[in-house]
Amino acid sequence: MKGMLGVSLLSVLLVGCTGGDFSDLNAFMDEVRAKPKGSIEPLPQFTPYEAFAYSAVNMRSPFQPPVKFEVVQRQKGEKEVKPDEARVKQFLEGFNIETFTMVGTLGDQRGLFALVSGAGSVHRVMVGDYLGRNHGRIVAIDAGKIEVLEIVPDGEGGWLERPRQLPLRDNG
Repeated sequence: MKGMLGVSLLSVLLVGCTGGDFSDLNAFMDEVRAKPKGSIEPLPQFTPYEAFAYSAVNMRSPFQPPVKFEVVQRQKGEKEVKPDEARVKQFLEGFNIETFTMVGTLGDQRGLFALVSGAGSVHRVMVGDYLGRNHGRIVAIDAGKIEVLEIVPDGEGGWLERPRQLPLRDNG
């Protein structure tokens, strides 16, 4: 009985929706159809992305001064300079020396230590430690600088010792 009443009520509602005056709607639709059809502009053509290979990663930073060193003629009887290839490399030898900056010193009964910033953190170094890729050995530490002696190729199959300094960074 309830189902019959629901069906009859629904049919009455549907019949009520079909009647009525839609002349204003029909006039509007006719007006829209009479207007000229528009065109959609085509999508712009984009140039494809070209990957850039940075090739200057192993070169000296343009913000660092060039390294100047004097070529010294070897004298007879002078000790032969060459790096110790059998020595176990230290962690800080895996980075360019230009990436390191002296940020301070620490002293205790064993001597003076230097603090260098680089390679992602601050490291404590002492005389005799190695720093940089050119077999740089720390030979002296004072309150204002670290002195490093690097062993670099001389271009003729031999090796040269090159002194280098890491000054204390000025935080001013």
